[in-house]
Amino acid sequence: MARLRDRLLALGLAMGSAASAVAAPATVAGWTVAPAEDGAGCFVTRTFDRAGETTVLLGLDRDGSNRLSVLNANWSIRARERVRLTFRLSKAAYPRHAAIGIAADGRQGFVTTFGKDFPAQFAATRTLDIARGDVPVERLALDGSGAAVAALRRCVAALAGKRGAERQRDGAIPRDPFAPSAGRESRR
Repeated sequence: MARLRDRLLALGLAMGSAASAVAAPATVAGWTVAPAEDGAGCFVTRTFDRAGETTVLLGLDRDGSNRLSVLNANWSIRARERVRLTFRLSKAAYPRHAAIGIAADGRQGFVTTFGKDFPAQFAATRTLDIARGDVPVERLALDGSGAAVAALRRCVAALAGKRGAERQRDGAIPRDPFAPSAGRESRR
């Protein structure tokens, strides 16, 4: 009985640590890593100390899709405004890439998506330069992005593992097995 209790305790601690790794934001190399509120994936974010406090957010979903958001309190881009921006990383460029205006927390900016190789490019880069035609939008040093993206991938994997464990555990068990619609009438 004591061995069974010890095994269950160890299993509970392991599950608890996996859940807390997914649930709690963490700081990795100056970046914040956290699960998305909708549970579809995770994101890394960093705010840069400059005029308007530029914030960069890279989100990665369990299906591998990603999105990059950049916000600044000084920008005038309107929500849903469509723009073409050029993104230059150390070893990759995305010229005239489509982005859509967004507003959050009193700041304006844009969001865009890239192919599945973008997080790896983001992790390997030292800088991210963004331009709107000939007009520079932002130039950012992405120190620590490699460690942050590695933590981002671990966060997404933990979410996927947690979701798989829930599915495996739940199987065909109804949400409320005592409800009249569960297929069995209760005895009175």
